[in-house]
Amino acid sequence: MNLTIALSTRGDEDLVRIAGAVDFASVPYLRQVVFRLYDAGRRHITIDLSEVRLVDAAAVRILLFLQKQAEQHAGSLRTVGARGVVLTTLELTGVAKQLHAYDDVDWPATQPWSEPVDLDAVRIAGAQWPPGVTEQLIRLHTDPSDQRGHQRLRDAIVESCLPTVRRIARRFHRANEPVADVEQVGYLGLLKAVDGFDPARALEFGPYATSTIVGELKRYFRDQLWTVRVPRQLQERWLTVCQSRDELTQINSRSPTIEDIAEHARLTQDEVLEVIDLDHTRRPVSLDLPAAAGQDDRTMLDRLGGEDPELAGVDYRESLHVLLGDLPHRTQRVLTMRFYGGLTQQEIADEIGVSQMQISRILSRALAGMRRRLEEIPP
Repeated sequence: MNLTIALSTRGDEDLVRIAGAVDFASVPYLRQVVFRLYDAGRRHITIDLSEVRLVDAAAVRILLFLQKQAEQHAGSLRTVGARGVVLTTLELTGVAKQLHAYDDVDWPATQPWSEPVDLDAVRIAGAQWPPGVTEQLIRLHTDPSDQRGHQRLRDAIVESCLPTVRRIARRFHRANEPVADVEQVGYLGLLKAVDGFDPARALEFGPYATSTIVGELKRYFRDQLWTVRVPRQLQERWLTVCQSRDELTQINSRSPTIEDIAEHARLTQDEVLEVIDLDHTRRPVSLDLPAAAGQDDRTMLDRLGGEDPELAGVDYRESLHVLLGDLPHRTQRVLTMRFYGGLTQQEIADEIGVSQMQISRILSRALAGMRRRLEEIPP
């Protein structure tokens, strides 16, 4: 492998100086070196490409991925000093500006390269669990005689596996979820894997622990983050769509279309749209939020209706329509002029050509009859 890496630190910044070829075979080592810096709490990283003679498409994808990881942790990653074929490759893939490839290396020439990286000791994809952890777990579960030594060994195993758990948890981290919460769930899965490991099954700890931690993370997203309960199948599909969207964004350096996500996740476009709509049910909207942009004086609570005091009279009003239709035409006319026209009994009598006493009797008889029939209606 034609690759060398050296590290230098200045304040809260780190410089990763690379020489040689960064391609499909070697870029995993660069990824692991940068992940080590992330795990150590370093957030501002510059990668010097001035001595790199070749990068390929796999390397470009990893550089974009590392940059996104830095941004998600409130940090930054710049890939500077590119020239020649390397700069041309970054320009052809359309990421030169995004990766800051046109920037010069702004690191003091006198800064010593104090830490060359031993790449032979770097464990890459598929071998990222600590070496010898399976043997340690076999000893842990087969020799419980020394309780104090047993606890010390268990603590050492757990502590050595924490960086790997954080990497797994980052795969499931969403922008709207606190990364610390997701990592805590991963740690819980690690403890279950350590305590549940069975030496008699002759399995490697890495695959077993990975499946246990991933299962714990999926269960957390499925059971704890949904305000409205939805079928498990939809929750699993939501997680698949989110992971596909993140992966395609890293690969293509743009937001993927519905068609892209459907093809990558092996779903139909309707299924992807259903999951995207479902995402809105994961978190309730606060009633104290503004009802609309620029309307801070009105909240969502103001849009909620109150109890209508007229609602209790709906049944009576609907029943009255029927009862009024059964009355004689003259009685209907008198009631209309009295209660809708606002006329007095004398004015109604003059309009119809009868006495005021007769109008009074018509009103009394009609109102008493309708009241009696209304009272007969069951509640």
